[in-house]
Amino acid sequence: MASSGTIAAHGPSRAPAAARVDWVDYAKGICIVMVVMMHSVLGVELAAGGTGFMHVAVAFAKPFRMPDFFLISGLFLPLVIDRDWRTYLDRKVMHFAYFYVVWVTIQFGFKAPAFAAETSWREVGLLYLESFVEPFGTLWFIYLLPVFFVVTKLTRRISPPAIWLIAAALETARVSTGWTAIDEFCARFVYFYSGYLFAPYVFALSDRARSHPAWALAALAAWALVNAGLVAHGASEWKIVSLVLGFAGACAIITAGTLLARAHWLNFFRFCGEHSIVIYLAFFLPMAATRTLLLRTGIIPDIGTVSLIVTIAGVLGALVIWRIALRLNARFLFERPDVFWIAPKKAGPVLQAAE
Repeated sequence: MASSGTIAAHGPSRAPAAARVDWVDYAKGICIVMVVMMHSVLGVELAAGGTGFMHVAVAFAKPFRMPDFFLISGLFLPLVIDRDWRTYLDRKVMHFAYFYVVWVTIQFGFKAPAFAAETSWREVGLLYLESFVEPFGTLWFIYLLPVFFVVTKLTRRISPPAIWLIAAALETARVSTGWTAIDEFCARFVYFYSGYLFAPYVFALSDRARSHPAWALAALAAWALVNAGLVAHGASEWKIVSLVLGFAGACAIITAGTLLARAHWLNFFRFCGEHSIVIYLAFFLPMAATRTLLLRTGIIPDIGTVSLIVTIAGVLGALVIWRIALRLNARFLFERPDVFWIAPKKAGPVLQAAE
């Protein structure tokens, strides 16, 4: 596994050209587990009408959970942003659009009977069509990523500091239109664009953490105390503070991922990062099934324990579904078939950790 390497350039034009980057997989693994944890815990608590000990972990991660995911998603964009539009749209739009269509259809297949019981099958059909305008459920992340990729390429000739300041202002403005794509774009684009714009500094941060692990651990401890304190007092939701905590948390996860990669510890997170798209697409099935089973049977009375089990089931269950799909030759669930490619597959080095 290649390490990050040092970036010499000081602009959004250079990044490591390794096949994979170890700490990126660790960081993505931590992020995807936190995403599953959030949906699992809040879902259990909503259904049970109470909170458990896992609620604290979800609250702690809230300031940085999605900022870090989006920042890493933009990290390798400098390597591919100069591709021709056909190839770029294939890799950065068709790739995610395909999985969105497949999995929004699967989710609807499971939820349609309940929707129809509450309204009608006609309303279910309209709701399905609406999901292509208003992202459905947990899939809003892969709905929004292509938008970020296209906007970044379209605005490439505009002053990067100006774009960054506008993006930061949008996050601070707390835009709330009721439309997920618009609201989340305003809240998250600054992190994605920062991953693209400041990639050299991100890799330099990782290099320093790898070279000075003791200092990195001390910095992580200080960050954890500050983040926990601000969350506990409600200050993490304040304007500007939320932006700062988003970037601070992203740096913390990058540092943690680097230290884990350096020590070769907790390889499960690395594996989850390598297969983060698999987990993201499929975790809702085992998560919902386990939650329903445990709450209906009441075999485990503690809400926190139920939340923890549901989180584990969501992560592991998604990986099991992936392995079953491969064995049953249902690769289309997690691999885009050739018919849905609009550009040749070989278009220079592809960084799996980023794409």
